[in-house]
Order: sequence, then structure tokens, then C-alpha cells
Amino acid sequence: MEYITNTLSNLWQQTAFTTMSGGNYIMVGVALVFLYLAIAKDFEPLLLVPISFGMLLVNIYPDIMAHMGPNGEAGGLLYYFYILDEWAILPSLIFMGVGAMTDFGPLIANPISFLMGAAAQFGVFAAYFFAIVMGFNDQQAAAISIIGGADGPTSIFLASKLNQTSILGPIAVAAYSYMALVPIIQPPIMKLLTTDKERKIRMEQLRPVTKLEKILFPIIVTIVVCMILPTTAPLIGMLMLGNLFRESGVVRQLQETASNAMMYIVVILLGTSVGATTSAEAFLNWTTIKIVVLGLVAFAIGTAAGTRLGKLLCAVTGGKINPLIGSAGVSAVPMAARVSQKVGSEYDPSNFLLMHAMGPNVAGVIGTAVVAGTFMAVFGVF
Repeated sequence: MEYITNTLSNLWQQTAFTTMSGGNYIMVGVALVFLYLAIAKDFEPLLLVPISFGMLLVNIYPDIMAHMGPNGEAGGLLYYFYILDEWAILPSLIFMGVGAMTDFGPLIANPISFLMGAAAQFGVFAAYFFAIVMGFNDQQAAAISIIGGADGPTSIFLASKLNQTSILGPIAVAAYSYMALVPIIQPPIMKLLTTDKERKIRMEQLRPVTKLEKILFPIIVTIVVCMILPTTAPLIGMLMLGNLFRESGVVRQLQETASNAMMYIVVILLGTSVGATTSAEAFLNWTTIKIVVLGLVAFAIGTAAGTRLGKLLCAVTGGKINPLIGSAGVSAVPMAARVSQKVGSEYDPSNFLLMHAMGPNVAGVIGTAVVAGTFMAVFGVF
């Protein structure tokens, strides 16, 4: 009888029930909510499913993120994935995949889109100053503020380059969560700042973009941007390399690999490792709460700034630009562009804004990477 009792006791001690705290149960609940949004509501499942599952795993079995021991003892599985985040390898590969998947034609056809992509970066700089007011130092504030671009890879890249690994997890989770929740966060802001008449504006069809223009664009952007801000090379360089794979037409195998197999493998590794940074001990504290709030404020301000500039350009052009596309200036590609299309179609089902919104959207990707490079240059990081 004693043997049975001891055996059952040992088995019970090995279960997660004896080690999980109240905070762990809260985070498990959050993970289940994210899974529900991803699966039942289709809110960017490619992001939310791996992130929420990583969150679920680490709060049930924390050792899955255990660091490598000082004498070479093995770390947890997801720790090795996370190392690739800290080394900025996965964010750079994500950018290559995004470039290989994205048509820059709308941006080339309508260069004014660059202004809306730049306007959306106002949220980043606003969050930077708010973060300093809330007690973060300069480099922490810079790493946090980039969440305003709704760009997970750039957020991870900048935080790692600025040696802010202690807050990299919350920054990454906030950035990716807001990317996934774009369909919830942006529409109320867009509707608040635009009139019914403005939302129904139909834009003229974009001019055709030649193959030569599409080939020259990634080469010229790489030379110009990286000459001015060499620190942007890992992001801008990979983004433009992926796009050159797409547009050159001579490396179809590389384009297909970068935009499909490689992209999805990287998303799995990055998503699960980002989610695994959300252990209750690391996530349920005031610092993390402030980061999440600052990220939301930055994202909201960026959306508002892009929309406001869209309104200004609408007035300047005599009503030829629908202000809704300005909200796509945040760099959540292509989620923000799809939201512009969705909101516009609510007021005119036959209005097609998606391709017009892709211009500011792509400009936002470039703009956020440039802002990250600017912060790195300011702080002397290479």
C-alpha cells in the first residue's frame, strides 16, 4: 500500500498542477483567447496560432524556455528558437519573405504613398517621448516605440540591436499581437477621423508599372537607404532582395522558396519563441503592462496620423485620394491594407481600395525600418 501511495504521490508531484501559479493560469487563459480569435474569428491565424501556442506551452512547462547552463547543459527547445530572434536572424529572413511576396507596383505608381507611410511613423516618435516620461531610458524607449509601426520583425531587430533583451519578449508579443488585431483596433479610429463622403471616394486606377521599374526599384532603394543608414541593411537589404527575386523573373525557385517554405518555417520558429517569452513571471508585471499600453498608444497614433494626412491629401488633390488608405501606412503588411479595403467596402461595396492601400502599406514597412536604423545611428549601434 505504501508503494502505491508513494508512486501516486511522485506522479502527482510531476504534474504541472503542483508548479503552476495563479499567474500561469491567467496566461493560459489569455493563450486560449488568442487561439479562439485566430481559429474561430480568423484574426491573422498565421501569427496568433504559433504565438498563443508558445504562450500556452511556457506557462504549463517553463523549462521549455530554460537557458543553456553555464557548463553547457542543454536549454529548452524554444530557447534555441529564441536565440535566432536575439541574433536578428529570423526578423531578417521574415523581411526577405515579405519582399518576395509583395508587389511594390502600387507604391511605384503612386509615390505620394511614401508620405502616408512616413506620417504613420509619427506614432513611433510619440511613443518614444511617452516612454521616457513613463521612466524608461532612451534605448528602452526607442525599442518600445517601434511597436507603433505594427512591425514585429523590426521590433525584435531593434530591441536586440539595442541590447534590450530583458524587454524583448513583451515588445515582440505586443507588436505581433497588434499586427494580428489590426482588424479590431484600426476601424474605429478610421471611422472617427473620416466623413461618410470621404469613405466613399473612388480612386482612379493606378498607372501600369513597367517590368524595368519594378526591377530597378529594390536596387535603387537599397543603394539610397543603405548608403544613408547602413544599419538598415539587414532589414531593407533582405526586403529588397526578396522583392528582386520576385520581379527579376530569373530566380523563380528562390522567390517561391522565400515566399512559401522558408517564410512559413520562420513564422513557426519566430511565433512560438515569441509566445514562449510570456511566462507569468516575465509578463505579469508593471513594466510589461506599460510596454503593452505604450505599444497600443503608438499604434493608434500612427493609424490616426496616416489617416489625417490622407484627409489632407484628399483636400489638396480635390477629393482624388480616399483618406482610409492613409491608415495602411503602418507596416502590418498586408493586414492594414485589407482593413482599408474592408472599411471602404462597408460604405460602398463596389469600391476597390486594396491596391491603392498597398502603396502606403509598403511605404510603412520601409519607413519603420528606416526609423529603426535612425535610432541605431543615434545611439551609435552598428
